[in-house]
Amino acid sequence: MGMDSLIGGTIWDEYSQKVTDLMNNPQNMGEITEEQAKEMGATLIVADFGAESCGDAVRLYWAVDPKTDKILESKFKSFGCGTAIASSDTMAELCKGKTVDEAVKITNIDVEKAMRDTPDTPAVPPQKMHCSVMAYDVIKKAAAQYKGVDMESFEEEIIVCECARVSLSTLREVIRLNDLTTVEQITDYTKAGAFCKSCIRPGGHEEKDIYLVDLLEEYEKEKIATAADASASGENLDFAQMTVVQKLKTVDKVIDENIRQMLIMDGGDMEILDIKENGQHIDIYIRYLGACNGCASSSTGTLFAIENILKEKIDENIRVLPI
Repeated sequence: MGMDSLIGGTIWDEYSQKVTDLMNNPQNMGEITEEQAKEMGATLIVADFGAESCGDAVRLYWAVDPKTDKILESKFKSFGCGTAIASSDTMAELCKGKTVDEAVKITNIDVEKAMRDTPDTPAVPPQKMHCSVMAYDVIKKAAAQYKGVDMESFEEEIIVCECARVSLSTLREVIRLNDLTTVEQITDYTKAGAFCKSCIRPGGHEEKDIYLVDLLEEYEKEKIATAADASASGENLDFAQMTVVQKLKTVDKVIDENIRQMLIMDGGDMEILDIKENGQHIDIYIRYLGACNGCASSSTGTLFAIENILKEKIDENIRVLPI
Protein backbone atom coordinates (compact mmCIF):
# COMPACT_ATOMS: atom_id res chain seq x y z
CA MET A 1 0.00 0.00 0.00
CA GLY A 2 1.51 3.32 -1.04
CA MET A 3 2.07 6.15 1.35
CA ASP A 4 -0.16 8.58 -0.49
CA SER A 5 -3.13 6.20 -0.35
CA LEU A 6 -3.01 5.84 3.42
CA ILE A 7 -3.52 9.26 4.88
CA GLY A 8 -3.08 12.88 4.02
CA GLY A 9 -2.17 16.06 5.79
CA THR A 10 0.58 17.10 8.13
CA ILE A 11 0.47 13.92 10.20
CA TRP A 12 3.26 12.70 7.92
CA ASP A 13 5.55 15.08 9.76
CA GLU A 14 5.17 12.78 12.77
CA TYR A 15 6.55 9.74 10.92
CA SER A 16 10.25 9.06 10.55
CA GLN A 17 11.72 8.68 7.08
CA LYS A 18 12.54 5.05 7.92
CA VAL A 19 8.86 4.36 8.60
CA THR A 20 7.65 5.97 5.40
CA ASP A 21 10.30 4.09 3.39
CA LEU A 22 9.32 0.74 4.93
CA MET A 23 5.63 1.41 4.33
CA ASN A 24 6.30 1.52 0.59
CA ASN A 25 9.26 -0.83 0.40
CA PRO A 26 9.35 -3.41 3.23
CA GLN A 27 12.49 -5.53 3.22
CA ASN A 28 11.20 -8.67 4.92
CA MET A 29 7.69 -9.07 3.56
CA GLY A 30 6.96 -12.54 2.18
CA GLU A 31 6.82 -16.08 3.44
CA ILE A 32 9.07 -19.00 4.20
CA THR A 33 7.90 -22.32 2.78
CA GLU A 34 8.35 -25.73 4.33
CA GLU A 35 10.76 -26.62 1.53
CA GLN A 36 12.87 -23.52 2.15
CA ALA A 37 13.06 -24.26 5.85
CA LYS A 38 14.16 -27.86 5.15
CA GLU A 39 16.90 -26.64 2.84
CA MET A 40 18.25 -24.61 5.77
CA GLY A 41 17.89 -27.59 8.12
CA ALA A 42 15.42 -25.50 10.09
CA THR A 43 12.05 -25.86 11.75
CA LEU A 44 9.34 -23.69 10.21
CA ILE A 45 7.20 -21.64 12.59
CA VAL A 46 4.17 -19.70 11.33
CA ALA A 47 2.41 -17.49 13.89
CA ASP A 48 -0.64 -15.27 13.44
CA PHE A 49 -1.65 -12.40 15.69
CA GLY A 50 -4.42 -9.85 15.28
CA ALA A 51 -5.04 -6.55 17.02
CA GLU A 52 -8.77 -6.15 17.55
CA SER A 53 -8.30 -2.52 18.52
CA CYS A 54 -7.24 -1.46 15.03
CA GLY A 55 -8.27 -4.34 12.76
CA ASP A 56 -4.68 -5.17 11.81
CA ALA A 57 -3.17 -8.64 11.69
CA VAL A 58 0.32 -9.99 11.13
CA ARG A 59 1.70 -13.40 10.21
CA LEU A 60 5.28 -14.12 11.23
CA TYR A 61 7.48 -16.79 9.62
CA TRP A 62 10.56 -18.13 11.37
CA ALA A 63 13.10 -20.68 10.16
CA VAL A 64 14.68 -21.89 13.42
CA ASP A 65 17.77 -24.09 13.74
CA PRO A 66 16.56 -26.84 16.14
CA LYS A 67 20.13 -27.48 17.35
CA THR A 68 20.86 -23.91 18.44
CA ASP A 69 17.36 -22.35 18.60
CA LYS A 70 18.73 -19.57 16.37
CA ILE A 71 16.37 -17.82 13.98
CA LEU A 72 18.02 -18.23 10.57
CA GLU A 73 15.38 -16.35 8.59
CA SER A 74 12.41 -14.18 9.49
CA LYS A 75 9.64 -12.86 7.24
CA PHE A 76 6.14 -11.51 7.65
CA LYS A 77 2.83 -10.75 6.02
CA SER A 78 0.73 -7.89 7.34
CA PHE A 79 -2.92 -7.08 6.80
CA GLY A 80 -3.39 -3.54 7.95
CA CYS A 81 -2.11 0.02 7.90
CA GLY A 82 1.25 1.28 6.75
CA THR A 83 2.52 1.67 10.30
CA ALA A 84 1.75 -2.00 10.97
CA ILE A 85 3.70 -2.94 7.85
CA ALA A 86 6.72 -0.86 8.89
CA SER A 87 6.61 -2.17 12.46
CA SER A 88 6.30 -5.78 11.34
CA ASP A 89 9.14 -5.41 8.87
CA THR A 90 11.41 -3.95 11.55
CA MET A 91 10.37 -6.66 14.00
CA ALA A 92 11.22 -9.40 11.48
CA GLU A 93 14.64 -7.84 10.90
CA LEU A 94 15.38 -7.64 14.63
CA CYS A 95 14.61 -11.35 15.01
CA LYS A 96 17.23 -12.51 12.52
CA GLY A 97 20.29 -14.14 14.05
CA LYS A 98 18.84 -14.22 17.54
CA THR A 99 17.87 -17.29 19.50
CA VAL A 100 14.19 -17.74 20.26
CA ASP A 101 14.81 -16.76 23.90
CA GLU A 102 16.63 -13.61 22.78
CA ALA A 103 13.85 -12.72 20.33
CA VAL A 104 11.21 -12.87 23.07
CA LYS A 105 13.08 -10.07 24.83
CA ILE A 106 12.50 -7.74 21.86
CA THR A 107 9.85 -5.25 22.97
CA ASN A 108 7.62 -2.87 21.08
CA ILE A 109 9.87 -0.07 22.36
CA ASP A 110 12.84 -1.75 20.65
CA VAL A 111 10.82 -1.90 17.43
CA GLU A 112 9.82 1.75 17.63
CA LYS A 113 13.34 2.93 18.45
CA ALA A 114 14.76 0.93 15.54
CA MET A 115 12.49 2.90 13.20
CA ARG A 116 13.68 6.31 14.41
CA ASP A 117 15.77 8.61 12.25
CA THR A 118 17.31 10.20 15.33
CA PRO A 119 17.48 8.70 18.86
CA ASP A 120 15.35 11.36 20.54
CA THR A 121 12.56 11.73 17.98
CA PRO A 122 9.69 9.18 18.03
CA ALA A 123 9.22 7.26 14.79
CA VAL A 124 5.41 7.27 14.78
CA PRO A 125 2.56 9.41 16.16
CA PRO A 126 1.37 8.39 19.65
CA GLN A 127 -1.95 7.04 18.34
CA LYS A 128 -0.09 4.54 16.12
CA MET A 129 2.18 3.12 18.83
CA HIS A 130 -0.14 0.13 19.25
CA CYS A 131 1.06 -1.17 15.87
CA SER A 132 4.50 -1.90 17.33
CA VAL A 133 2.79 -3.68 20.23
CA MET A 134 1.24 -6.08 17.73
CA ALA A 135 4.73 -6.82 16.38
CA TYR A 136 5.88 -7.60 19.91
CA ASP A 137 2.91 -9.89 20.53
CA VAL A 138 3.42 -11.98 17.40
CA ILE A 139 7.00 -12.71 18.52
CA LYS A 140 5.61 -14.18 21.74
CA LYS A 141 3.12 -16.21 19.70
CA ALA A 142 5.88 -17.65 17.48
CA ALA A 143 8.12 -18.42 20.45
CA ALA A 144 5.25 -20.12 22.25
CA GLN A 145 4.58 -22.35 19.24
CA TYR A 146 8.25 -23.29 18.95
CA LYS A 147 8.55 -24.11 22.65
CA GLY A 148 5.10 -25.67 22.97
CA VAL A 149 3.96 -23.34 25.76
CA ASP A 150 1.26 -20.72 26.23
CA MET A 151 2.33 -17.27 25.03
CA GLU A 152 1.21 -15.73 28.33
CA SER A 153 4.01 -17.66 30.05
CA PHE A 154 6.45 -15.08 28.66
CA GLU A 155 4.80 -12.31 30.66
CA GLU A 156 6.40 -12.16 34.10
CA GLU A 157 4.41 -9.15 35.28
CA ILE A 158 1.04 -7.50 34.81
CA ILE A 159 1.42 -4.88 32.06
CA VAL A 160 -0.73 -1.77 32.52
CA CYS A 161 0.56 0.26 29.55
CA GLU A 162 1.01 -2.07 26.58
CA CYS A 163 2.40 0.68 24.35
CA ALA A 164 5.33 1.54 26.63
CA ARG A 165 5.45 -1.94 28.28
CA VAL A 166 5.17 -0.50 31.79
CA SER A 167 4.27 -2.98 34.51
CA LEU A 168 1.94 -2.61 37.47
CA SER A 169 4.76 -2.99 40.00
CA THR A 170 6.87 -0.33 38.26
CA LEU A 171 4.00 2.15 38.20
CA ARG A 172 3.17 1.60 41.87
CA GLU A 173 6.80 2.09 42.88
CA VAL A 174 7.31 5.23 40.77
CA ILE A 175 4.08 6.80 42.04
CA ARG A 176 4.98 6.09 45.65
CA LEU A 177 8.65 7.11 45.52
CA ASN A 178 7.95 10.37 43.70
CA ASP A 179 4.60 11.17 45.34
CA LEU A 180 2.88 11.50 41.95
CA THR A 181 -0.66 12.86 41.87
CA THR A 182 -1.54 13.27 38.16
CA VAL A 183 -1.56 11.16 35.01
CA GLU A 184 0.70 13.73 33.36
CA GLN A 185 3.34 13.17 36.04
CA ILE A 186 3.13 9.39 35.56
CA THR A 187 3.64 9.86 31.82
CA ASP A 188 6.65 12.12 32.38
CA TYR A 189 8.30 9.56 34.63
CA THR A 190 7.41 6.31 32.83
CA LYS A 191 5.94 7.10 29.36
CA ALA A 192 2.81 5.17 30.40
CA GLY A 193 -0.20 6.85 28.83
CA ALA A 194 1.88 8.72 26.25
CA PHE A 195 0.73 6.77 23.22
CA CYS A 196 -2.71 5.26 22.54
CA LYS A 197 -3.92 6.42 26.01
CA SER A 198 -6.13 3.36 26.61
CA CYS A 199 -4.37 2.76 29.93
CA ILE A 200 -5.33 6.14 31.40
CA ARG A 201 -9.02 5.59 32.13
CA PRO A 202 -11.97 3.49 30.91
CA GLY A 203 -13.34 4.34 27.47
CA GLY A 204 -10.26 3.84 25.30
CA HIS A 205 -10.00 1.46 22.35
CA GLU A 206 -8.82 -1.37 24.65
CA GLU A 207 -10.43 -2.42 27.93
CA LYS A 208 -8.07 -2.85 30.90
CA ASP A 209 -8.29 -4.49 34.29
CA ILE A 210 -6.56 -1.53 35.91
CA TYR A 211 -5.96 2.04 34.74
CA LEU A 212 -3.57 4.83 35.69
CA VAL A 213 -6.39 6.74 37.40
CA ASP A 214 -7.04 3.63 39.52
CA LEU A 215 -3.41 3.61 40.67
CA LEU A 216 -3.55 7.29 41.60
CA GLU A 217 -6.73 6.67 43.61
CA GLU A 218 -5.11 3.64 45.25
CA TYR A 219 -2.06 5.71 46.24
CA GLU A 220 -4.22 8.54 47.61
CA LYS A 221 -6.10 6.07 49.82
CA GLU A 222 -2.78 4.65 51.04
CA LYS A 223 -1.56 8.14 51.97
CA ILE A 224 -4.76 8.86 53.90
CA ALA A 225 -4.45 5.56 55.77
CA THR A 226 -0.76 6.17 56.50
CA ALA A 227 -1.50 9.68 57.76
CA ALA A 228 -4.19 8.31 60.04
CA ASP A 229 -1.79 5.69 61.45
CA ALA A 230 0.92 8.31 61.90
CA SER A 231 -1.47 10.59 63.73
CA ALA A 232 -2.46 7.79 66.09
CA SER A 233 1.18 7.01 66.85
CA GLY A 234 2.16 10.66 67.24
CA GLU A 235 4.46 10.80 64.21
CA ASN A 236 2.85 14.00 62.89
CA LEU A 237 3.07 15.78 66.24
CA ASP A 238 5.89 18.01 67.38
CA PHE A 239 8.16 16.04 69.68
CA ALA A 240 7.38 18.32 72.61
CA GLN A 241 3.64 17.65 72.18
CA MET A 242 3.95 13.86 72.23
CA THR A 243 3.09 11.66 75.16
CA VAL A 244 5.97 9.98 76.97
CA VAL A 245 5.17 6.70 75.23
CA GLN A 246 5.16 8.39 71.82
CA LYS A 247 8.46 10.11 72.60
CA LEU A 248 10.05 6.82 73.64
CA LYS A 249 8.93 5.15 70.41
CA THR A 250 10.19 8.04 68.31
CA VAL A 251 13.61 8.16 69.98
CA ASP A 252 13.97 4.38 69.88
CA LYS A 253 13.19 4.36 66.16
CA VAL A 254 15.89 6.95 65.41
CA ILE A 255 18.40 5.06 67.56
CA ASP A 256 17.59 1.79 65.77
CA GLU A 257 17.97 3.39 62.35
CA ASN A 258 21.04 5.57 62.97
CA ILE A 259 22.93 4.65 66.14
CA ARG A 260 22.43 1.18 67.58
CA GLN A 261 24.22 -0.75 64.83
CA MET A 262 27.40 1.29 65.33
CA LEU A 263 27.36 0.54 69.05
CA ILE A 264 26.76 -3.16 68.48
CA MET A 265 29.71 -3.32 66.07
CA ASP A 266 31.91 -2.14 68.95
CA GLY A 267 30.43 -4.74 71.28
CA GLY A 268 28.06 -2.41 73.07
CA ASP A 269 24.52 -1.09 73.09
CA MET A 270 22.28 1.39 74.91
CA GLU A 271 18.80 1.69 76.34
CA ILE A 272 16.50 4.62 77.07
CA LEU A 273 15.59 4.91 80.73
CA ASP A 274 13.44 8.03 80.81
CA ILE A 275 12.49 11.26 79.02
CA LYS A 276 11.75 14.43 80.99
CA GLU A 277 11.11 18.06 80.16
CA ASN A 278 13.52 20.40 81.93
CA GLY A 279 12.70 24.00 81.09
CA GLN A 280 13.42 24.48 77.40
CA HIS A 281 15.31 21.22 77.23
CA ILE A 282 14.08 17.68 76.72
CA ASP A 283 16.39 15.39 78.67
CA ILE A 284 16.78 11.81 77.53
CA TYR A 285 18.35 9.53 80.12
CA ILE A 286 20.23 6.54 78.71
CA ARG A 287 22.27 3.65 79.98
CA TYR A 288 25.17 2.14 78.08
CA LEU A 289 25.36 -1.64 77.80
CA GLY A 290 28.18 -4.07 77.07
CA ALA A 291 31.49 -2.61 75.94
CA CYS A 292 30.02 0.89 75.88
CA ASN A 293 29.53 0.82 79.63
CA GLY A 294 32.61 2.45 81.10
CA CYS A 295 34.19 3.21 77.73
CA ALA A 296 36.20 6.44 77.78
CA SER A 297 34.37 7.92 74.77
CA SER A 298 30.90 7.12 76.17
CA SER A 299 30.85 10.48 77.92
CA THR A 300 32.54 12.42 75.12
CA GLY A 301 32.62 11.52 71.41
CA THR A 302 29.99 8.78 71.47
CA LEU A 303 27.66 10.83 73.65
CA PHE A 304 28.01 13.90 71.44
CA ALA A 305 27.35 11.80 68.31
CA ILE A 306 24.16 10.33 69.81
CA GLU A 307 22.93 13.72 70.97
CA ASN A 308 23.64 15.40 67.60
CA ILE A 309 21.76 12.73 65.67
CA LEU A 310 18.73 12.99 67.96
CA LYS A 311 18.80 16.78 67.70
CA GLU A 312 18.98 16.63 63.92
CA LYS A 313 16.32 13.94 63.48
CA ILE A 314 13.88 14.87 66.25
CA ASP A 315 14.27 18.12 68.21
CA GLU A 316 17.14 20.60 68.64
CA ASN A 317 16.33 20.98 72.35
CA ILE A 318 17.23 17.38 73.20
CA ARG A 319 19.98 16.63 75.73
CA VAL A 320 21.31 13.12 76.24
CA LEU A 321 22.34 12.26 79.78
CA PRO A 322 24.02 8.92 80.55
CA ILE A 323 23.33 7.29 83.91
